[in-house]
Amino acid sequence: MLLITGPHLYNPQPLTIDTGRGKRSAQLDLRTDAGRATLRALLQGADLFVQGYRPGALAAHGFSAEAAAQLRPGIVCGSICAWGFTGPWSARRGFDSLVQTASGFNTAEAEAAGETKPKPLPVQALDHASGYLLAAGTLAALYRRATIGGSWHVQVSLARTGHWIRSLGRTPNGLACPPPTQASIADLTETQTSGFGQLRSIRHAATLSATPAAWTRPSVPPGADPPAWEGGMGPRK
Repeated sequence: MLLITGPHLYNPQPLTIDTGRGKRSAQLDLRTDAGRATLRALLQGADLFVQGYRPGALAAHGFSAEAAAQLRPGIVCGSICAWGFTGPWSARRGFDSLVQTASGFNTAEAEAAGETKPKPLPVQALDHASGYLLAAGTLAALYRRATIGGSWHVQVSLARTGHWIRSLGRTPNGLACPPPTQASIADLTETQTSGFGQLRSIRHAATLSATPAAWTRPSVPPGADPPAWEGGMGPRK
């Protein structure tokens, strides 16, 4: 798996550490001819292409889902954005906390806690849930490709995920649940040497007897790897 970021874009280190396990990390500037040419070459050898920019951002550089399918017929594309892919807010930038606020979560949390000031969720629930939904959709697309062929595009938005989560209702007295402590999750963590030093983190959630799930690569700083597939640019096996 190859993570590609722009060298001119902000990459918060905590998020890089948290989400970088299992990935090589390269940087490309799509504002340049060389950067775009490299990404086109990478796409010709890709099986999946997942991106999290607002609708139209990558397309403006020539990398829409349709363009990716032309470069690599049979590719599965996954897109995740803040506000949805149609409508008046679709082109806006956004992230979890902003969508929480606009979706009424902070008001609902404050009301449940008996507080007057807005209260955020204790986790970035929209980010995490949307990621899981995108992964599930990608697996469904891979199954469809294997059974009926074609190229596929999976789309997920934080706003739609938030609407779904709110529709599930509230757990009675849920705010009384104490937050987890380091001691209470000690049996769920592992320590690994990473590109940021010793990293203690939650281990892989899957439990498989024959093929134990794990991240074989630790998190590394952005741009630690070259923008190329291991073994060359050819199709992935």
